[in-house]
Amino acid sequence: MNNLVDVAIQYGPTLFDGLKVSLTLTLLSLAFGLPLGLVFSFGVTARNKTFRYLSVFFVEVGRGAPALVLLQLMYYGLPNAEITLSSMASACLALTWTTAAYSAELIRGGIQSVPPGEVEGSHALGMSYRDCLRFVVIPQGLRIALPSLMGFAVLLFQATSLAYSVAVPELMSQAYSIGSSTFQYLPVFIIAGLLYAGISIPATWLSVFAERMLSRHL
Repeated sequence: MNNLVDVAIQYGPTLFDGLKVSLTLTLLSLAFGLPLGLVFSFGVTARNKTFRYLSVFFVEVGRGAPALVLLQLMYYGLPNAEITLSSMASACLALTWTTAAYSAELIRGGIQSVPPGEVEGSHALGMSYRDCLRFVVIPQGLRIALPSLMGFAVLLFQATSLAYSVAVPELMSQAYSIGSSTFQYLPVFIIAGLLYAGISIPATWLSVFAERMLSRHL
């Protein structure tokens, strides 16, 4: 126990720096991935074949390929195509792809859950198709999908630990670096696990609370 406390005091700031990188990577991936997911959610059922095929390709590959494979592809594979990205940019691009793919299906499910009567009512009021999407379908669909999207955000935060494989100085990378230099792997990884849990558990509770609150009004 004393060893754990000593390691926490000595290396806590370094681990917190790694946690900040993990959170930043999560927020960036969500900021770019969720809007793309909204686009893909309509793209997979679009009448335009080119748009539909591209959307299906990105969604299926993003869901079918492990995030670790996408990370390796962006960091080690793109240089063969004369595209070189930093480790952070590679990780952000890979996790954005993963986010867009999974959120597209979650958002599509939410949109398809909007009662048909809502759409019929908007048309009866003389609303155009675009206005119906903007003011009726998309807001309600996102509201239905919100708890699932929040749950996915927790999984995405945990998935940022894979970014250590492309030299991103996130929490797992910092923990491994400290462990390899001090051989204090057990206390370091316990602390890292507690930091992950300190973010993931409250966020999970929040998603459950949001689901209960929103289900009262659906």
